[in-house]
Amino acid sequence: MKSATTMACLIRRPSTLHGFESRLVATARYRSPAGRLFPASSRPTRSLSPKTRYYSSTSTDAVQNGDFSALKVQQSRLMDTLHQTCAFGTGKRWGREETETGMSRLALSDSDKQARDWFVETTKALGCKVTVDAMGNTFAVRPGRREGPATFAGSHLDTQPSGGRYDGILGIQAGIEMLNVLKDHQVETEFPVGVVNWTNEEGARFPMSMSSSGVWAEEIPLEQAHNLQEVGGGTATMKSELERIGYLGSIPASYRSMPMAAHFELHIEQGPILETEQQKVGVVKGVQAYKWFTVEVNGRDAHTGTTPLKSRADAMLLAARLITHSHRLATKHGAVASTGILTLSPGSTNTIPGHVSFTLDIRAPADATVEAMEADVKRDFAALAAGSNIDGLLAHSTPGKPLSVDFRTDFVSPATLFHPDCIAAVRASAEAVTGNASLVRNMTSGAGHDSVYASRRCPTSMIFVPSKNGVSHNPEEYTSPEDCAIGAEVLLQSVLRYDRLRAAQ
Repeated sequence: MKSATTMACLIRRPSTLHGFESRLVATARYRSPAGRLFPASSRPTRSLSPKTRYYSSTSTDAVQNGDFSALKVQQSRLMDTLHQTCAFGTGKRWGREETETGMSRLALSDSDKQARDWFVETTKALGCKVTVDAMGNTFAVRPGRREGPATFAGSHLDTQPSGGRYDGILGIQAGIEMLNVLKDHQVETEFPVGVVNWTNEEGARFPMSMSSSGVWAEEIPLEQAHNLQEVGGGTATMKSELERIGYLGSIPASYRSMPMAAHFELHIEQGPILETEQQKVGVVKGVQAYKWFTVEVNGRDAHTGTTPLKSRADAMLLAARLITHSHRLATKHGAVASTGILTLSPGSTNTIPGHVSFTLDIRAPADATVEAMEADVKRDFAALAAGSNIDGLLAHSTPGKPLSVDFRTDFVSPATLFHPDCIAAVRASAEAVTGNASLVRNMTSGAGHDSVYASRRCPTSMIFVPSKNGVSHNPEEYTSPEDCAIGAEVLLQSVLRYDRLRAAQ
């Protein structure tokens, strides 16, 4: 006998895939206590013909009525699977326990292939149809009662070279756990639901973060992404590595070929706020703006012993001043600025560097703030290169020869606002799972995520859980098993609430 359910939370698809023709009914309007999406008196109803009527178990009936309390994440299964799959690309050890290591699973590496193969095998075993696109994005879709685009849980399996076990990985594992819970309870959603693993979110090996979700959204050209060359002097490109590991898919990397009804992403906060405020869940309303630059400082190579200070065009000395000044400007604008890569030449102990190249990452909640800081940076960097004493940076030092500074813009990500219906689904789920609205807070993400590009083509939101000491992109990155399970349960409920919202339209 076929068991049924309905759960859903979205709306009618648009006549084109560029946007919705009408606003969705806000989930919050129907939210009630005790984990229900709709109060019994106000829940929309619709008649089912004998052909479409299903018999369902007690737990499925409860879900159909908007009660998700019976659907519980298995914390031990979630964490065991997470740690077992961290054998694919284990990184630096930081503690004595078996799981106290970081991760080094660079995009499209052999270890990434192992993780991808596991993802495909696991999701197929859970009843999903798996599709791989031309960027290696891997979509696992579990069918629903009705046909239509799936509501996805998404994140990424690639990591930083010296990363942790939770960034991106938790979101994928929580999506797998969602599929497990639905199977455990024989729940059939109204529309398909799925899990997507996005390629090269980190941008650590191929230097463009979120590159493959960007291609899917048709915001980044396929050829540009395919031609990205690996950092560190290697010759591999994204396309050559996709071919090598067998993940150059046959369908176009586009929202037109693989439309999504909605995208929900569970992620560690990567900052200290939730832990400091002793809260459990962040309802992410958007992502701050950021720009990446490469700054080229051009001076003159010279002998360190025979060249007086006043005769030097020391590119490294100027670069140090520029980086220091970027921090001061970030403080002034209420922004953040960081340099993560710095190279110099010729690289000899007794030669004054004549050339330095460094990256500059500027972020702020508003596009206007990033633009204002960019203008100040370019103005002041040029003045410092010419020898001006900006903010006392040349105090108590010997003026040298003029240098030049050139900028290249590498990446631009405007501020993103997520969809109110997805935000409402996450908040309703977070309050139901925690049982206490004071443990839930609205947040803006300081980091970029694949949800940024997903939000350009479908309703989207994110869920944050606490990061110990606010640490991420570090082997010691850690989120407690309890908090991982809370986040996974919020993700599960958010997807189901959105599926029910779709069913109600």
